[in-house]
Amino acid sequence: MPSGFYLILAAQFFSALADNGLLIVTIALLSEQGLPVWWAPLLKFVFTVSYVVLAPFVGPLADAFPKARLMACMNGIKIVGVCALLLGLNPLLAFAIAGLGAAAYAPAKYGLITEIVGPDHLVKANGWLETSIVCAALLGAVLGGVLVNSSVMAGLGSLPLLDTLVLHSELYPSLVALLLIYALASVLNMGIPHSGANYPASTLHPMELMKDFWRANRLLWRDAEGGLSLGVTTIFWGLGATLQFVVLKWSADILGLPLEHAAYLQAAVAVGVVAGAGIAGRWIALRNAKRVLPAGVLMGLLIVGSAHVTQLSTALVVLLVMGAVGGILVVPLNALLQHRGFVLLTAGRSIAVQGFNENLSVLCMLGIYAGLVAADISIVSLMTLFGLCTAVALGLMIRRARR
Repeated sequence: MPSGFYLILAAQFFSALADNGLLIVTIALLSEQGLPVWWAPLLKFVFTVSYVVLAPFVGPLADAFPKARLMACMNGIKIVGVCALLLGLNPLLAFAIAGLGAAAYAPAKYGLITEIVGPDHLVKANGWLETSIVCAALLGAVLGGVLVNSSVMAGLGSLPLLDTLVLHSELYPSLVALLLIYALASVLNMGIPHSGANYPASTLHPMELMKDFWRANRLLWRDAEGGLSLGVTTIFWGLGATLQFVVLKWSADILGLPLEHAAYLQAAVAVGVVAGAGIAGRWIALRNAKRVLPAGVLMGLLIVGSAHVTQLSTALVVLLVMGAVGGILVVPLNALLQHRGFVLLTAGRSIAVQGFNENLSVLCMLGIYAGLVAADISIVSLMTLFGLCTAVALGLMIRRARR
């Protein structure tokens, strides 16, 4: 891989590690403050709003500056969000601030990969990147579970400097630990060399930027391969974000696990995705990306089946297989989408379009999930509904691909 690729992976890993750990710690903070359980998916909801609202602007922003430097700055905004939690601001507001940084981080990260890696190696690069992301999700869930453990919190609170502060929550030392991880990611970003890619200067007028974004969005959806891969990744990431909370609730309601152990169960899905991403990166070429579509139908059916599992050992196996199937599905189609986007648009703009659609899906699915949880729908019914809808949607995608 070209110079700087592994630094991108490392910086991305630590940034995503902190993102996933922060979610678990903030869910515990909500519980500590006595807030209702349906606020938990709202954390992800407000984090994701920025991806959708700022989509017309973050693509040109990513193309206007060296992407590695921009990534470092966006980690700085995430640090501001953690500081907001430390200062006692509303957790939803603090998470929304962190989301501002994440919204511009994504097109810079994926755009930089597309700039430095050629089409022949793009599936392999995506395999590495998705493995890094999922490992961060895996270890981030574990890290979050560790950081909300009472003995760990007490140990962190007794460290030098922290033991002299007036702490208004037992979770504040855990937030300081996450702040330091974000700082490390920023330092790594600063070491990534510039790719050398330059793009024509873009207008700064908001209305012109929005018109340009909608033209790009329409162009990518109408492209045969671009539209197909965009449809699949949009469904996948919306479902994946919702499954984070589904697994936590399912673990508590059906398996009787506390939050710190339920967070570890999320890791089973992540391990499976790592395995699936590795298989896809090794054995599936870009020209064969559409052949993995049946994996999406299988993933939906696995969600339906897992809803009726009541044994922890069986649950672990089902979640591992579900994750592996998801990794095999998303890596080749994500690479195909990036390739078509880079050909039709620019690196930053194509990733901004992708991020807009995928995160709009996240918002819709999280909104539906939060509403169903507030309506006291059982978790088994929720998982069955989401699984069947996924299987049907991917079946329609297969039909489109055959046409």
